[in-house]
Amino acid sequence: MNTLRKLGKWIGGTLLAMTVIFLMIYLFIAYMINGRIDKRYAFKTEQVVIPQDGATLARGEHLALIKGCVECHGEKLSGKVLVDNFPLGRLSSSNLTWGQGGRPTDYSTSDWLMALRHGVDRSGRPLLYMPSHETTVLAKSDLQALIAYCQHLRPVDNQLPANQLGPVVKLLTYVGKMPLLPVEQIDHNRPMVVQADTLEGIAQGKYLAVSCIGCHQPSMKGGKPTLPGGSRIADLTRSGATGRWTKEQFIRTLRTGKTPTGHQLNNNEMPWKMTAQYTDSELKSLYQYLHSLR
Repeated sequence: MNTLRKLGKWIGGTLLAMTVIFLMIYLFIAYMINGRIDKRYAFKTEQVVIPQDGATLARGEHLALIKGCVECHGEKLSGKVLVDNFPLGRLSSSNLTWGQGGRPTDYSTSDWLMALRHGVDRSGRPLLYMPSHETTVLAKSDLQALIAYCQHLRPVDNQLPANQLGPVVKLLTYVGKMPLLPVEQIDHNRPMVVQADTLEGIAQGKYLAVSCIGCHQPSMKGGKPTLPGGSRIADLTRSGATGRWTKEQFIRTLRTGKTPTGHQLNNNEMPWKMTAQYTDSELKSLYQYLHSLR
């Protein structure tokens, strides 16, 4: 009996010690992540002229659809709560309109550029989970169009709750498995792209594929899921399953979310409702680019 009692105390003591160690490790990680979140950056202020013509606004609306702006910020771009649970915490996308809870009346073109090109707000604080590492490579004309469209949004009053990161997000960020702070991934000395290739073909496909890199990796080889419990990320090159699809099958899948085998894609994992907004020419270009990769 004494032996069992001693064994029980030893097990209990060991578990307690491990709990304390893990707690200390987590507190250290949380401290480091909080420091990175609270860091203030300073970048050179940029200015561009924002056209107001109908063609520019139409291009901006199209970009908002195909670059995931609507997916994250909602149909009216007035923001929404993306996730709210204990392990992950709460993450809200911003209200991009001029309504209450949205952009202040003095929000300038340079403020938009700071967010899109550098991943920080007007005070220099990092924007969380904002794919600025993708929008930073947008061509000047596309940046102008996107900003023009956002500046013309109808005001929507939507006061969103503050972000509150859970332990899983902090741990994944610490080990480099979650792009919480895109400001850290950007080459801030990269000059603004003057012009993108608008002709159908591999060059345009490569330009569009920047939006795929976050999940499928720069190599487009995919790999492990980006979040715990998620599906494995597909290999989009010629060596992957999609490499055996015809152009028509590829386009149909990205329009409907249903693969040639009849599998319905989960839009939360593969945003096919976003890719459905691509033009036929854009999808053909994307297909050509992906099929050029081995």
